[in-house]
Amino acid sequence: MLSVRGAATILIVSSLGLTACSAERPFGPVLSDVLPGGPTTRAAAESAQLGIGVNAYLWRATLDTLSFMPLSSADPWGGVINYDWYSDPRTPDERFKATVFILDTRLRADALNVALTKQVRDASGQWVAAAVDPQTETDLENAILTKARQFNLADAR
Repeated sequence: MLSVRGAATILIVSSLGLTACSAERPFGPVLSDVLPGGPTTRAAAESAQLGIGVNAYLWRATLDTLSFMPLSSADPWGGVINYDWYSDPRTPDERFKATVFILDTRLRADALNVALTKQVRDASGQWVAAAVDPQTETDLENAILTKARQFNLADAR
């Protein structure tokens, strides 16, 4: 036989299980439902959870423009995308690594910074650091900005 305490525990546990089985919220309550302010806070909480911390057009354009390079890591809230070494098959004795910093939520030229690292293979076959032409970084930034503007215009239609 169940004691009163055991019956109460079963009743509470089963009630909690049923409240999580809602058609509106199949996975239980949303955190913003229990925050002070209720539905007013819900929209702010959901947009904060779903958004990224940087301009979405610059983010997408960077990933698209540099898709030929192997992606090492990406932080959409901090705005840093790291790419691993890439060697063009036409020039196998040089390789590049890129880091892109997206610095703002606005679509602006100064919200983007591309940093490249270059290495070349010396006579002994070892990779050694080499200077990167600053124009190469500028050209990549311009390509990303152009793509971001295209994404922005396409979404505006």
